Amino acid sequence: MEASALSKQVTILEAAGYVKATKGYVGKRPRTWLSITGEGRAAFATHCAALRKMVEGV
Repeated sequence: MEASALSKQVTILEAAGYVKATKGYVGKRPRTWLSITGEGRAAFATHCAALRKMVEGV
């Protein structure tokens, strides 16, 4: 995935409240750390459950 596309996806996930982005530096290089929120974890679990239902139906 292209860096700009990844940045856009992170922005969307952060706006939805699914992840928390922390920006900083390691030496002189910029870094971004991501952590999943409780809301994000719940949404991911719901998504996985829906996928499991689809697979079971096949």
